[in-house]
Amino acid sequence: MGQQVFLPKFHIEECLEAVRECLEKGWTGLGYKTVEFEEAWKKYTGHTNAHFLNSNTAGLYLAVEILKEKYGWADGDEIISTPITFVSTNHAILHQNMKVKFADVDEFLCLDPADVEKKITEKTRAVMFVGYGGRFGRLDEIIAICEKYNLKLILDAAHMSGTRVNGVFPGTLNGIDVTVYSFQAVKNLPTADSGMICFADSELDSICRKYSWLGINKDTYERTSSTGNYKWRYDVDYLGYKYHGNSIMAALALTQLKYLDSDNARRREMVKIYDECLASNNKIHIIPATYEDECSFHIYEIAVDNRDALMNFLAENEVFTGVHYRDNTEYGMYSYGQGTCPRAHEISKHIVTLPLHLGLSDDEVRGIAKLVNDFVG
Repeated sequence: MGQQVFLPKFHIEECLEAVRECLEKGWTGLGYKTVEFEEAWKKYTGHTNAHFLNSNTAGLYLAVEILKEKYGWADGDEIISTPITFVSTNHAILHQNMKVKFADVDEFLCLDPADVEKKITEKTRAVMFVGYGGRFGRLDEIIAICEKYNLKLILDAAHMSGTRVNGVFPGTLNGIDVTVYSFQAVKNLPTADSGMICFADSELDSICRKYSWLGINKDTYERTSSTGNYKWRYDVDYLGYKYHGNSIMAALALTQLKYLDSDNARRREMVKIYDECLASNNKIHIIPATYEDECSFHIYEIAVDNRDALMNFLAENEVFTGVHYRDNTEYGMYSYGQGTCPRAHEISKHIVTLPLHLGLSDDEVRGIAKLVNDFVG
């Protein structure tokens, strides 16, 4: 079927056994395995708090809403974000009737700290940083800017599962208010779809748990006693949502977590092969990474002059690629940002995502690189 841009690797027998345990227990919803995975994620990353959700997108929506409520932000206030991201990042801001203020990207395709500082106004309340492809970029400089201007910092870590900087998970750094991960179907830690939200503030974690379960102050698992008696009296503290994760997804995640570091190590091996094969071609620009020895490398990006023609050529040779991402200011709802981020706009016309998944052999990676060189050279 050719080489896909994404192809998740599941440890099938172990996953089935973990799911079987849920089915035999008769508990597939919130609680049980979701609690177990939250504890495992905290132990793995060092986060103080972790709440399992049905998606990264749900986590981003909750992050903005809860911070807005907590700190009294008004409709029309601004959050600085990137145009090089999946639209869910910026939709989370619009959903709260706030404005996305676009800042340009740097060579890592993460937010450029210099442009972020230029875009701060009296209405700025927070920065939304996307760890593009698992990259750290200049997150440390963004943290310093947020501290300088008393801004909150949301880390969209959808690509960053397993990324470390000098042994530390970036989302745990002081100055980051909330980090949101993705365990969507093709992410480095794949399930069918799920995510994790990690507030630095335990009070906000507690509020988030209510918001994600329709505002109810106790989940179903907590309301079932060891004798099986169902405690049906509860209160509803917030106008919440059905955003929580379930035990089936958590069972998959617990299994996949055991292999995340070794899987990411293999990704870095493939990245090294791509780099070695493509680096000498001066018509190909490789998107670099900071701390690449510890980067999760969810995607491998290059930029070329004739991107669409290259993608068509590779498809003819059964190598299927992608684009991550289209400049968000090209979408109608964000068109007010056009012209404000020239680097992002230009690079988005040239970037292409090459296959980078655990089903590839070294020779297949070299073969893809050869096709790219043959066309672009």
